[in-house]
Amino acid sequence: MFRLKYAIAATVVAGLVGTVAAATVTGPASASTGTVAGSRILVHFDFAKGQAPENLVTDPRGVVDVTLAFSRQVVRVDAAGKMTVLATLPAPVAATKCPILNTPSFLSGIVRAGNGDLFVNYCTGSADLQGIWRIRAGTRPVRIGALPADTFPNGLAADRSGHLYATDSLRGVVWRLPVRGGTPAVWSADPALRRTGFIGANGLKVHNGAVWVSNLDAGTLVRIGIQRGGTAGAARIRATGLPGVDDFDFVADGCDTVLVALNPSSQVVRVNPATGAHTVVLTAADGLSNPSSVAVGRHGAFVTSAAYFTMTDPNVLAARIR
Repeated sequence: MFRLKYAIAATVVAGLVGTVAAATVTGPASASTGTVAGSRILVHFDFAKGQAPENLVTDPRGVVDVTLAFSRQVVRVDAAGKMTVLATLPAPVAATKCPILNTPSFLSGIVRAGNGDLFVNYCTGSADLQGIWRIRAGTRPVRIGALPADTFPNGLAADRSGHLYATDSLRGVVWRLPVRGGTPAVWSADPALRRTGFIGANGLKVHNGAVWVSNLDAGTLVRIGIQRGGTAGAARIRATGLPGVDDFDFVADGCDTVLVALNPSSQVVRVNPATGAHTVVLTAADGLSNPSSVAVGRHGAFVTSAAYFTMTDPNVLAARIR
């Protein structure tokens, strides 16, 4: 029953983005191309149990924490592939649906604060659960920022001044709130973030004094500078031609080169925002199955394959970065 329910949901999504799925970025398809080498599958999940790995964050110890989109769980995966459940978000009581996807719930972005707390985006379409949640060791998950029911919280990141930023794929905006909690406020509603058919603002990272956002519908990466006082600057499109772009990460703190997950085509590409050049570095041949996010840490790059369209072999892939 579970597989059937989400197979139907994925079929609807696939229909909406059929033209995106048909498009791919061309270029060298070897896993050793450019900055990525030595890839391996770290852990396999079970799509029939709702274990679609949507987003992840690295840890200096070499573990990764992963959101499982439909099972409402956050899990930790160590270097040997051993999985431990860290938290399970409460199930919706009312018969509500996460907007756009029309699924009972959707657990998306994840980020870690300096004190070790984890924060996740949770979409249920219900006023009592929708928003940003904190996961602290030894305690139950707590919602620290409520979002309207008619939003789709997706990407999530934190800056060094103690603020969280969350993309809203339905309204096409970026929300901002303090890490300690509070009422989220719209930080940027630039037209470059808007949806035109399916999903607008999607993945999100804070990097080199700016918030970077992917727009799936537009196939773009957008840079929004953080101005003095924390306000949003003008949005600048830094990369185009990225069909099905999901989440992404930068290869180093002082470098704008970025690894981008292209979900429907099962590719990860390296993008140079200075020139717009794209290079394919990972494909389905390396084990990708609709990659949804990339995280770069001390121990290399990690990619979640959510398998939303293939519904085959959701996994986390690990790779070295040259």
